[in-house]
Order: sequence, then structure tokens, then C-alpha cells
Amino acid sequence: MSSTKLNSEGVLLFEQPFARVPYENYRKVFRATQRNIERELGNVQAVSNDLLKRSKSREVNLEDAAKSVDGMIGRVENLKRKLSELQDTAGKPTLDVTRERLQHLMTVETLQTTGSLDFSRWADTRLDRWLVDWALRTGRENTARTLAQDRNIETLVDIDLFTDIRRIELALSKHSCTEALAWCSENKTALRKIKSTLEFELRLQEYIELARDQKKQEAMAYSKKHLVPWQETHLPQIMQAATLLAIKSSTTCGPYRRLYDDSRWLDLIQAFRLAIYNLNSLPTEPLLNLALYSGLASLKLPSCNDRSSHNVDCPVCDPSINTLAQEVPFSHHANSTIVCRISGKIMDEDNMPMVFPNGQVYSREALEDMAAKHDGMVTCQVTDQKCEFSALKKVFIS
Repeated sequence: MSSTKLNSEGVLLFEQPFARVPYENYRKVFRATQRNIERELGNVQAVSNDLLKRSKSREVNLEDAAKSVDGMIGRVENLKRKLSELQDTAGKPTLDVTRERLQHLMTVETLQTTGSLDFSRWADTRLDRWLVDWALRTGRENTARTLAQDRNIETLVDIDLFTDIRRIELALSKHSCTEALAWCSENKTALRKIKSTLEFELRLQEYIELARDQKKQEAMAYSKKHLVPWQETHLPQIMQAATLLAIKSSTTCGPYRRLYDDSRWLDLIQAFRLAIYNLNSLPTEPLLNLALYSGLASLKLPSCNDRSSHNVDCPVCDPSINTLAQEVPFSHHANSTIVCRISGKIMDEDNMPMVFPNGQVYSREALEDMAAKHDGMVTCQVTDQKCEFSALKKVFIS
């Protein structure tokens, strides 16, 4: 088995989302914990301050003070229970997933060559992960779950994340912003950091639906509560939206017809997907596609666009992945590799290229095999010209 020195940095190039997703999940757990602590302890602090103030002015008796203290103890115990449940149901499992994924990545750093059996196993697992990722992104959730269970890689793939994405996108496709807005609330700080306007677009869409139904009072109240806070950055859009209250959804006026157009829901789905991918450092393309792009870009030649010269062993020429190959540039090789279009084998000093009188070149091995089967005659695969094998000339690679 041939082997080369393992470039761990290159191997880990696509692995940022692999570690980032559980990190983001645990950060959500941390924020939920922080909110619970601030809310409950804030209430306890308020009651304590009130009790202290009344005690100084001697406006409280022992029975009221005891009830206040009991109430504070109850809140703290309730907080402890909530935090314990949150840690058991989300915190610990997420930490376990993070630890297992990091250990999986650390395996690469201990390997020396690509020819080792351990790297082969690791690469097989990576391919399984990429296949699950591809299945999840293309709506094949049952296939993804089955493959993950069969390969025992449930903790190494993001089925729950994509299930959540699909749930929210399905709600948006049914013209409901509720689920997406709840997600925005959970990730408000992170969305603000990446300057995402997803929440505004969702709020605007809910306002548009109220205007569509001619619920003018509700629309004005909604705008005051949810759109006006965005006026520093979205004032023109808010002013345009305000005009909708005087315009029906059947309008033919371009700007307002576009606001009422149902295609906005598709735009919201795309905006939500882009935002959640961004927060989790997920590429917009499946990881499997990105890996294929890299390989195809190193193989694609101008001849691959010519159907008459397709090579049976060339991945770029393969009809099943040729669509992906069309999106990558041609490869740039300092030294060309000449491949026989009959056999798919590389032509070199041991398998010399042979040229027909018409200039077409094929490998000696393929032509010798053809001549042996046809009484010394060979046929050009491009022009169908026939000639004797003895009429061919050797070509020397320089």
C-alpha cells in the first residue's frame, strides 16, 4: 500500500463546523442558565432589599419576615432544580458530544501517513459523516438517521440541528414566523454580532400579513412595538411598509406588489438558512460537494467538455457528477498527465503513446490488445479510421 506523509492541517480544513456546532449548542445552554440565574436571583435580591428597608424602619413583623425568607429560599431551590435539569438534559450531553468530536479530530494528529490502517478507518468515518450531512441538507432525514445508526456515528453528525432547521423552514413555508422569531430570540446576541437583519425581515413579514388582511389597528400597534425600534437602520423600509395600510394586496404598483408577493416567504427561508449556517460555521454547500469540488478541480481538462473524448475512468467525465464538475475551473498542471481514452490508463515510458495517421493518440497497450482481436487492424475511436498496427508511430513524451 502506497503512503504519503499526512498533512493534518489540510485534512482538518473542512472540520471547523464539526467542532463549532456542539460549541454553539453549549453556549445556548450557558445563556439559558445565565438568564435563569439573573431572573431568580434578581427577584431574591429585590425581596431582600425590601425586607432590609422595612426592618430599618421597623415596619415589618417577624411573621412577615419569615414568609419573605421562606419565599426567597423557595426561589433559590427552584433555581437549583431548573439548573440541574438543564445540565442533565442539555448541558452534559452537549459536553459529551464536544469531547467525543475533539477526540475524533485529535486522532489525525497522531497519524503519520495516509497509508496507515488507522487513517483509512478515520477517512471512512469522515466519508460517512459527509454522506449524512448531504442527506440532511437534501431532505433525506430518514436516510441520514439510518446511516448514522448503522455506522454508530450519531454523536459525530448534526441530525438534531438539521431537524430543527427543517422544522422552522416548514413553518415558514406555511406562512408562520413564530418558530423563526423564537429562534431569533434565543440567538439575539449572536445575530447582532454578525449584523443579521433576519428578525426585522420576519417582523416586517408579520406586519405585511396584517396589512394584507386589512387589520389596520393591529398593524399599527405591531409596527410601533416591533418595527419602530429598527428605525435607525431600516427607516425607508418602515416608511414604505406604513403605506401598505392604504394599499390593498391586489395592487399593481411595483414596490408594493413585491411586498405582498408570496415569494418573500422563500426569501425568508433562504435568509434563515444562511443565518443559522453562519452561526454554526456551516458552509452553504454540503461538505461532500466541497470535497468533490476540490478533487474535480485538480482533474478537469478542456477535453472533459468534449463528449466525443470522454474517458471512462475520469470522474469529471462521469455523468453522475459531471454537473458538479461544470462549476469548477480547469486544473493547472506544471506537467501534463496523458491518459488513454480507450483504456483509461496513463501513458508513460512503459505504456508509450501511439499516433494514428490522422493525429489521434492512444496507448500502446490498448492498441496492441485491439490489433490482437482484429487481425492486426486498429480503429480510431474518434474518426473510425482503420489502419494496420504497423502503420502507427511512436510518440515520445518530453
